[in-house]
Amino acid sequence: MKVIDPHIKGLHKAATLTGFQVMDAINPHDVIKVLNANGVSFVLVGAYGLVGWTKDPRATEDVDLVIAARHQKKAARHLLDEYPHLEAKDHEVVTRLADRESGDVAIDLMKPNQPLYREVFKHTHPISTAKQQYRVPCLEMALAMKFAAMISLTRSDEKKHMDAHDFIRMVRVNPEIDSDRLAALGELVYAGGGQEIAEKVRQVRAGETLRL
Repeated sequence: MKVIDPHIKGLHKAATLTGFQVMDAINPHDVIKVLNANGVSFVLVGAYGLVGWTKDPRATEDVDLVIAARHQKKAARHLLDEYPHLEAKDHEVVTRLADRESGDVAIDLMKPNQPLYREVFKHTHPISTAKQQYRVPCLEMALAMKFAAMISLTRSDEKKHMDAHDFIRMVRVNPEIDSDRLAALGELVYAGGGQEIAEKVRQVRAGETLRL
C-alpha cells in the first residue's frame, strides 16, 4: 500500500473542505502552479502550509505565502493576471490580494522583512508531487511562526487561541523536534524567545495548560 505524504494529503483535504465552506475559494494548488510557472520563489505557509505538521486539515479563507523580496511584484502581477477579480492592497508586511467587490482577502503575499521571516527560506521542507514542487516551513520554523503569532501584541485573542491549538497539535503529533534549531528560531522572534518556546513545548509534552 502506497503511503501518501501527509503534507500532500493534508493540503488536498484542506482545499476540499475550503471548497465546501468558502464561496469562490481560490485553490492553493492553482496558486502554486501559477507561481512555479513564472519562476517565483515562495514558501507556502498558513493553514495550508502547516497542515502536514498539524495533521488537522481545516477550511481557510485565504492562501498564505512568503514571497522572496525580489519576486514580490512579479508574484502579485502574475496572480492578478490569473485572477482579475482581485486587486492588490500593499501593506508594510504583506501584499493582500482581495476581491474587488467584497473586499475579502483571497491571497496573502507576505514580505520577508521581519527577522523570523527573513530566515524562512533557509528552514523549509520540500514537497514534490507528480505535477508540482513547492516548499513549506520545516517543523521548527512552523512552530516558531505559531509562537510568534501567539505572543503578538496586535493579534486578536480568538486567533491566538487558534494558533495555540496548532502549536499544541504540532508538538503532540511530531515527537522529533530539533530543540537547538527551535531555540535559535525562537530567538529571532525576540531576545529570550528561544527559552520561552522551549518552555511551551515542555508544557505541551507534560500535559500542562499552555499559557499565552
